[in-house]
Amino acid sequence: MPVHRSGTPHRPRLLALGTLLAAFSLLSTLSAPPSSAADTPARGSARMGMGVLAHDGQAGTPTTGDATQTEGVDVSGYQGNVAWSTLWSSGVKWAYTKATEGTYYTNPYFAQQYNGSYNVGMIRGAYHFATPDTTSGATQANYFVDHGGGWSGDGKTLPGTLDIEWNPYGAACYGKTQSAMVSWISSFLAQYKARTGRDAVIYTATSWWSDCTGNYGGFASANPLWIARYASDPGTLPSGWSYYTIWQYTSSGPTVGDHDKFNGGLDRVRALANG
Repeated sequence: MPVHRSGTPHRPRLLALGTLLAAFSLLSTLSAPPSSAADTPARGSARMGMGVLAHDGQAGTPTTGDATQTEGVDVSGYQGNVAWSTLWSSGVKWAYTKATEGTYYTNPYFAQQYNGSYNVGMIRGAYHFATPDTTSGATQANYFVDHGGGWSGDGKTLPGTLDIEWNPYGAACYGKTQSAMVSWISSFLAQYKARTGRDAVIYTATSWWSDCTGNYGGFASANPLWIARYASDPGTLPSGWSYYTIWQYTSSGPTVGDHDKFNGGLDRVRALANG
């Protein structure tokens, strides 16, 4: 019969305990979602300017009361039902509403937002959040037009906007080379024009555009620029554009967060709507 001397550890019991703890640790690791997955938002939840603060930060706000600029807002399903009469009374005269994302999402609040802004007297438009890693540009343009992103010459409907910015679901440039990204954008823009007769507006941030398209300047002659920069001025614009048409300057404005300035008076907003 084995004898254990006083002070000598019982090794079999310690080994068993160690094995149990190791197994428990492994099980916990396997059952817990990776931090990157836990931090990734749900597909469809992306919205205009979602990545601006994280990537470019914020540095002040523009001077208010500039008579040469016209206040507007952009909204998505994130805002839910919008108090359009309150925004109208505050001086907001135009609005863009998210219609679609990829080929898998339509905004459930689109009717209230798109029609509600129109009904209080605003000039309105729709935008598409691009996901170049899921389907082609032309396919997404068709999906956009088929689900609210069209255009009509009623004097109160703006051309559709392509929201092309940081990927909230993965790699910032959607896993595409700069030349492949330019090709994807070109495909979307060409199909949108073929379907509507209008050149789409491009919403982007200069830093993203530089990183993901190589600061391509070939769209500037036809497509109006909507620049994203939360600062006292719009800063350096992407290559090719000598001026911006719209500037998203904050995500923390009154009533709804995302506020924008149209580079011109209300007559210029109407001119863009009329084509």
